[in-house]
Amino acid sequence: MNTVLIDYDSGNLHSAQKAFERMARETDAGTVVVTDDPAVVARADRIVLPGDGAFPHCKGELFGRKDLAQAIVEAVEKRGVPFLGICVGMQMLATTGHEYEAVPGFGWIPGDITRITPSDPALKIPHMGWNDLVIDQTHPVLAGLVTGDHAYFVHSYAMKVANSAHLLAHVDYGGDVTAIVGRDNIIGTQFHPEKSQEAGLRLIANFLKWKP
Repeated sequence: MNTVLIDYDSGNLHSAQKAFERMARETDAGTVVVTDDPAVVARADRIVLPGDGAFPHCKGELFGRKDLAQAIVEAVEKRGVPFLGICVGMQMLATTGHEYEAVPGFGWIPGDITRITPSDPALKIPHMGWNDLVIDQTHPVLAGLVTGDHAYFVHSYAMKVANSAHLLAHVDYGGDVTAIVGRDNIIGTQFHPEKSQEAGLRLIANFLKWKP
């Protein structure tokens, strides 16, 4: 079993790599590889797409590596490989991102990425730090997670899903903010599971065992 973390020069992969390696050992889930090699992605059993920064930059960096992006699309769409997007990696699942300019995403989770607008002006943007998850739907990757579990967020934009069936969890930050989305073999977290302590490690372990 081979889990691939995509390296496309968009954020520090060190903490994510360590968290996935730890949980792979604890769950006997095989190896974890950090790579930008399309051939390795083509053989992956699971794919993780992290992302930090602005949506247009991350999308440009990934799709500027045409063969890498195509290998991800073929693995997810044709082979049904389990896929986890983290932070901007999750946002790229959407139809369109609206950070600075309109940029198309993968379109796997229909919806738009828009700026967070808290109802309370005292709440600062970016939404940074710990917040309590509200679980909206059951999912195998969320097994053992409950409403009230803490997750660590750093973001100014969030997904508005077109289909509520794809919304798995949200948080309250002066209004509902999407935290987890999913459909079929695809799941995404706006928060960083590798920085979310027990809840995040449980989610990672579940993903490594997930068979959609």
